[in-house]
Order: sequence, then structure tokens, then C-alpha cells
Amino acid sequence: MIREDTEKLGISIGRDRLFGLLRSEGLLVKRKKKYVVTTQSFMRYSKYKDLFNGKVWTSAHQAWVSDITYIRVGDSFRYLYLITDAYSRKIVGWYLGNTLESKCAVEALKMAIGQCPSTEGIVHHSDRGFQYCSKIYTELLEKEGIKSSMGEAGNCYDNAMAERVNGILKIEYKLGDRFKNLKEAFAAVRHGVWAYNEKRPHCSLNMNKPIEVHESVSVFSSLKRKSSPRQKPVKAI
Repeated sequence: MIREDTEKLGISIGRDRLFGLLRSEGLLVKRKKKYVVTTQSFMRYSKYKDLFNGKVWTSAHQAWVSDITYIRVGDSFRYLYLITDAYSRKIVGWYLGNTLESKCAVEALKMAIGQCPSTEGIVHHSDRGFQYCSKIYTELLEKEGIKSSMGEAGNCYDNAMAERVNGILKIEYKLGDRFKNLKEAFAAVRHGVWAYNEKRPHCSLNMNKPIEVHESVSVFSSLKRKSSPRQKPVKAI
């Protein structure tokens, strides 16, 4: 990403030397431990099978992963609800809520639904938090033809992709910092999501950015669809 700039400045620097320079200046990302538990699992609601892990997703709009992470605001917490497309790695839905109530998760889901050309048959994968098992959430999934999928209770690796997105936002885009007020926190979240989607290349995407991969599929889909935005999903490319 910086090669063009360094070449213009006549600077030649390799990866190891660059990382050494960043380390000496305190510019490397520092990982932090997770202290707040946002998953409250209720086994009586855990009736959905894992339809996500072990599958290979070949196009956007096939599967979403959802999770909740905390944001420090003053002496309290707010909760960031995230939905990410499994193929493009783009964050397609988010909501910064004051509580862990299901209605906050629904707001993120509505955003994800709004950007999708067709939700029929999409796999929605999450942990077994009560938000994703709640009546208002599962009814909206069912209404949109979205299939519920859940990992094993207490196993973070069953929702590793969502956890990875949380980590990138918290560590690389500084959402793990403490914010003075809700306005400051909201601005940071909005910028972090934008930067993650539009500026960050991913190794898993052959160093492309999530929005590039997502929109390339979306453009293909729009050409294949008829006038209605709720046609059957396009075959994987």
C-alpha cells in the first residue's frame, strides 16, 4: 500500500526493516486482552445446527457471520453489533447500542438485509447468544428466507471469522480505546467500519479490499437480476 509513496520519495525498504522501524517508533499494533463477556447463552434456545463451518463460500450474499463486541464509553460500555459477509469480508450491517437487548441486534440485521439483492437462502451464523435466538430476531430471519446457523456453545472457534473482524476493529482501528462520550464513540465506529471495508486489503482476498470483492459480485448480480430486487439468488461465480 505504501510502495508507490516510498518509490516517489526514493526510499527502498523491505518488510523486516519496515517493521523494525515501526517497532522502534512505537507504531506497531499492540494486542489487548478481552475482558467483557457479551455472549449470554441459553441452552433451551440452542436448537439451530451449524450450517456454516466446513462450507466453502464462493460468492457474496451466501453467508453472514454475526457477533457483538463492547465499546468503552466513559465509565460504562456500549455494544457494537456486527454482521459480515463471509465471502467478501465486508461488514454489511452494524449498530451501536446502549444495551444487549435483542432489538439492537435486529437493527444491525435490518441494515444487512437492506444492502442485499436477495436474502433467500442466506446462512446467518452466530454464537448462541440469546439475541440471536430471540423471537423478534428469528422471526425476521424466517421472514426474509434466511437460515439460522449456530456454533457450539462456548466455542469461539465456531465463529472465528466474526471474532477476527472484532479484533481488527478493536486493535487496528482503535475501537478498543476508551471514548469520552457516545458521539465520539459513534464517530469512531463509523470511521472504523468504513476504513475496514474500503481501505484494508485482506490476505484471504488476494490483497483486495472487502468492498471491491463485494461490489464486483453485486454488479454481476444486478446484471443477472430482473427489475425486482427480491429475485432468487444468483448462482455462485
